[in-house]
Amino acid sequence: MKRINLALQGGGAHGAFTWGALDRLLEEDDIEIAAISGTSAGALNGAALKSGLVAGGREGAKEQLRWVWSSVGAITHPALAKWMEPFAEVSELYAHALNYSPAYIWWDTTMRMMSPYSNGAVLQNPLGRVLGDLDWEALLSNEGPELHVCATNVRTGKIRIFTDTEISPDAILASACLPTLFEAVEIDDPQTGEREAFWDGGFTGNPALFPLFPKHLPDDILIVNINPLYREEVPRDAQSIQNRINEISFNTSLLRELRAISFVKRLIADDDMPAGKMKDVKVHLVEDAALMTELSIATKMIALPTVLSRLRNAGYAAMERFLGEHKDQIGTEGSVDLSAMFA
Repeated sequence: MKRINLALQGGGAHGAFTWGALDRLLEEDDIEIAAISGTSAGALNGAALKSGLVAGGREGAKEQLRWVWSSVGAITHPALAKWMEPFAEVSELYAHALNYSPAYIWWDTTMRMMSPYSNGAVLQNPLGRVLGDLDWEALLSNEGPELHVCATNVRTGKIRIFTDTEISPDAILASACLPTLFEAVEIDDPQTGEREAFWDGGFTGNPALFPLFPKHLPDDILIVNINPLYREEVPRDAQSIQNRINEISFNTSLLRELRAISFVKRLIADDDMPAGKMKDVKVHLVEDAALMTELSIATKMIALPTVLSRLRNAGYAAMERFLGEHKDQIGTEGSVDLSAMFA
């Protein structure tokens, strides 16, 4: 049995890509998921995965993921879905149509100019309705994989990892709280003894890898990446610039942790680190960079069922490619060349 840890990125509606990747991974009976670290949509996927596994095994997990993303797709207003549907079959066309639609430009500009507190809490995160229907008894069980949810403490600016019984609907909403859209999620935090406010975990860990480092967990970390790390073209219009700022901001913490892993691996390889002092982490990556570079921050915000389905299928195919090319490396060596990444 091969054992791995999962690191699931956040990215709004693009998290449906992770749904597909997990769907395919669950079909591998000889791969055990030991722990999950997730942020925003990654936290939602992780919660659905664990609750489904504990309650109904692999098929239960697949069904729970399908239900969650069907529920997310149902949140979109029918009129908007009908208007955008003709563009949805071509990713680049869909992103362009949404980016430059008068309605989206007005909404995006308004959100940047106004505080969510000025709305009198009228705009609530619609994920709350989905989270309320999860199997929380299964999710908080000691069985199944460990689950770690990443959020950002507004007061300190530090990452907060919610684990085990600390996880709640509010913790996952905190992990997905974009500060231009929603009021900070306030939670009585036993770590500080204070009522703390939290924003999206992507600012400090998207996702955090360090909760997956303890010795009792396997060395292999499989990252499902949905924010493009690299773009060939330099953005020149306002929408593209904002989009790239968003991607860079939400990838910074992940790249920093990967660089640290690369540094430790060099020390171990050069015998400059005592044996067993630090974990020799083996990093794997599942992504579809070509697809994700066609999309944008706008397509993260609108969960059209057709687009969610296409993202799910793309994630399934990406995991299929990874398993075909790198499954044998799990437990033996990483499939990401970190030295080349940071050369």
